[in-house]
Amino acid sequence: MSKRDYYEILGISRDANEAAIKKAFKRLAMKHHPDRNTDDAEAAEEKFKEGKEAYDILSDAQKRAAYDQYGHAGVDTSAGGGPGYGAGAGNFSDIFGDVFGDIFGGSGGAGGHSRSYRGSDLRYNMELSLEEAVAGTTIKIKIPTLVGCKTCNGSGAKKGSSPTTCTTCGGTGQVRIQQGFFSVQQTCPHCHGQGKTISDPCGDCHGQGRIEERKTLSVKVPPGVDNGDRIRLSGEGEAGENAGPPGDLYVQIHVKSHAIFERDGSNLLCQVPISVATAALGGDLEVPTLNGRVKLKIPGETQTGKLFRLKGKGVKPVRGGMVGDLMCKVVIETPVKLTSKQKDLLREFEKSIHGDNKNHNPQGSNWVNGVKKFFDDMKL
Repeated sequence: MSKRDYYEILGISRDANEAAIKKAFKRLAMKHHPDRNTDDAEAAEEKFKEGKEAYDILSDAQKRAAYDQYGHAGVDTSAGGGPGYGAGAGNFSDIFGDVFGDIFGGSGGAGGHSRSYRGSDLRYNMELSLEEAVAGTTIKIKIPTLVGCKTCNGSGAKKGSSPTTCTTCGGTGQVRIQQGFFSVQQTCPHCHGQGKTISDPCGDCHGQGRIEERKTLSVKVPPGVDNGDRIRLSGEGEAGENAGPPGDLYVQIHVKSHAIFERDGSNLLCQVPISVATAALGGDLEVPTLNGRVKLKIPGETQTGKLFRLKGKGVKPVRGGMVGDLMCKVVIETPVKLTSKQKDLLREFEKSIHGDNKNHNPQGSNWVNGVKKFFDDMKL
């Protein structure tokens, strides 16, 4: 039919991909639709047919290669069986409907079959203690889900019977509706796109092919998991429709707060309260870890907020790497509910060091000097 360059007809470059070819032809088809060209519908139809010929050649990898090498002679559209539109090519509305069926999907012919669909993925929120998350564990869970009906093997039909091909769509799941020059494919309203109908449904699943069930699963939690981590159990989601493959189950990890430790990546943090005497004189403390107790040596003159690192007492990350550390932050505790004698002893102790603040309270002395300088500067 046309001897114009096919790439020129569609307005695309010679290296255009399949998506670009489809997009270009869709644009051309809409432009030359007769409803938009009532003044010269015949010329619009010819333009459309020319574009369809170009699309048929360039959307077929083998024909496109022949065209790129030999031009129109390589595809010979005038020969029988080629993409030309002679007397046997059908009317414009048929062509237009076929084009949009090709581009936008839809089953073709009575030999089609009902679609199967993958089942939905499921999510389960699992709460773990810090000890379980760090060490790993195996936990049994119960989840509600849709599983394939065993009575009908997922067909939805009563045992001894089978679904029948839909007479409305011929088993394709799609029907074609003629609207003027348009021929539009839609989901079959009778079988709802399944391509089959069930006259005698299964009594257990009522024709759905799936039933709701609670199943018990063992979830192996690897050591080192943390908040937000997910464990994927392949094929443990909902059963698919029409015997389609099942979805997956995703177990979402939530680690509960701990009374002593706080996790920071591979490290553990904890606060260790110590007395004023221990902070001043030093001493040994027993501190907890997730693997038992260890001794922590507190040197004399330790200030509140000091961090002590216990190597290798943290968490081994689930994705590999070195075991983290335990970071112990000492907090000096002020004594409460003192007796009169204890208060007198503290006052006496305070007097004994009051005259020598620079030696005994260097931070306090520096702070007082800083405050004094601040007010002196304000007077200037």
